[in-house]
Amino acid sequence: MSATELKQAEETTAEDTKDVGGVAGARLKSLIERIERLEEEKAAIGEDIKDVYAEAKGTGFCTKTIRKVISLRKLDKEKRREADDMLVLYKSSLGME
Repeated sequence: MSATELKQAEETTAEDTKDVGGVAGARLKSLIERIERLEEEKAAIGEDIKDVYAEAKGTGFCTKTIRKVISLRKLDKEKRREADDMLVLYKSSLGME
């Protein structure tokens, strides 16, 4: 879709929407527009996160390790312990420890 077509699509008003087959056109349009705005915000946040990782790398930190630490911090203490135990078990069974 060209920029002009996109702009025209965005300029549609509630009068341009219809209720068809039990679907409320204005409500659907509102939901879609909210999702589109959130997707734009998500993309911007993704760029910000990418910049922070670049900064960390430029400072000498290992970004792979930072990503792993972040994923581990998302887990509760018990799940983190289980993951650590499984890693030790697997490494041991492969002769890595």
